[in-house]
Amino acid sequence: MRTTIFWTKSAAGFLPAIAIAIFALLGGCGRAGNSPTDTASQASATPSKRVAGGDPPVYSYEVVHTYPHDPAAYTQGLIFANGFFYESTGLNGASSLRKVDVATGRVLQKVDVSPRYFAEGLTLFQGKLYQLTWQAQKGFVYDLNSFAMEKEFPYQGEGWGLTHDAQYLILSDGSNQIRFIDSADFTVKRVISVVNRGVPLYELNELEYIKGEIYSNIWHDDRIVRIDPATGEILGWVDLRGILPPEEHTDRENVLNGIAYDEVGDRLFVTGKRWPKVFEIRLKGRD
Repeated sequence: MRTTIFWTKSAAGFLPAIAIAIFALLGGCGRAGNSPTDTASQASATPSKRVAGGDPPVYSYEVVHTYPHDPAAYTQGLIFANGFFYESTGLNGASSLRKVDVATGRVLQKVDVSPRYFAEGLTLFQGKLYQLTWQAQKGFVYDLNSFAMEKEFPYQGEGWGLTHDAQYLILSDGSNQIRFIDSADFTVKRVISVVNRGVPLYELNELEYIKGEIYSNIWHDDRIVRIDPATGEILGWVDLRGILPPEEHTDRENVLNGIAYDEVGDRLFVTGKRWPKVFEIRLKGRD
């Protein structure tokens, strides 16, 4: 038996709730039952495919470049488009949508979200910016250039991370399920469940669709999981432990959260809540 501490989001902060969970002791780091097994060293630039019957590959990283990031930005969603970062920041009374200069971290454009909402994931789909809120079961659609809000859209449950493929919006809600949503009428078209060695992989958070895979942050974890969008199968792990020096972690809740991909330049960026830096990284691992 293992006692696992889970943390729940709230507008006033994050309050621990203790839950008893019985898992097989599976080794590795992180939460019980959700750990990779090894770290490999050969560089890879193609989507990972797990060997039949084997464990998914584990990727380490190298930092290509470091960019400044607003240390007050409680990052909930991050994307790269047209040479800029677009960022959704959270917390009631501090939520916003931003356009950010990559090189300097300077906020070029910003719209504040109503204080009654806690903003979450963000994506750019078919020329529009889509932003989630945490518990309001409501999202917002913005004009990319003016940031004028064009409409609201509904969804059931919580909103955590948001990305898209060629056809659908892709939403995480803090569970192990990922929903594919039609942007025309916001109906759920299908759902995948992410399971690691028979155990649901909970707290899937900020999402990014990269080369036919879904990359997902895991809340309170310094790893990213790579997911097959067709099946929910785990294709790989990215171990980002140590990327932000310990002395720059100012609070337990200021965790890794923010994945952006430059499709044209084939660049991968990561950051976290109230992190002073955005890191451009290159994955190192095995296929």
